[in-house]
Amino acid sequence: MIAVIDYGIGNLRSVQKGFEKVGFEAVVTAEKSMLDKAAGIVLPGVGAFRDAVNSLSKSGLGEEVIRQIAKGKPFLGICLGLHLLFTQSEEHGITQGLDVISGRVIGLPYGVKIPHMGWNQIKKFQDTPILVDIKEGASLYFVHSYHAVPEDKNVIGTTTEYGIEFVSSICKKNIFASQFHPEKSSKLGLKILRRFGEMTE
Repeated sequence: MIAVIDYGIGNLRSVQKGFEKVGFEAVVTAEKSMLDKAAGIVLPGVGAFRDAVNSLSKSGLGEEVIRQIAKGKPFLGICLGLHLLFTQSEEHGITQGLDVISGRVIGLPYGVKIPHMGWNQIKKFQDTPILVDIKEGASLYFVHSYHAVPEDKNVIGTTTEYGIEFVSSICKKNIFASQFHPEKSSKLGLKILRRFGEMTE
């Protein structure tokens, strides 16, 4: 069973449905005990960083996510779920994140249309197991106004061009997190969800 974390923010049902389409049970939950029982954890999200951090903190889900990642459980972060892994975000003032990945989240550059919304290509920075079925230059779906800047370049999985070359996914041991939305990326996105599901078996 894959646990999709419900912290009051995010597009949860579409993620759950995506996993169901590729044959994996996914449960939307706000229960810490379910994260412990799950074979894999997904932290999706669309919304404000500060609101998300406050929600995760009050519920204790943030601490539980950190604990489960440290145990080596497969983890998938999507969009805001990627940002929350980082040390801090500058969105609406400086807010501290979960600090699983050292780095910060900053706004897209001045002059580009905000939010960055729609299909865009990924460039592979390194080979990552979850993207083994995704070709170089594949187009995936994005909706965001901020992007993550990791201190350690070795965690970068892919980059994407939008005014600048920004980090569009990261990969570190049992962690994979993407700026793009697999659940909104049609057949290619389902391939990514399937591959994550296989990692939990």
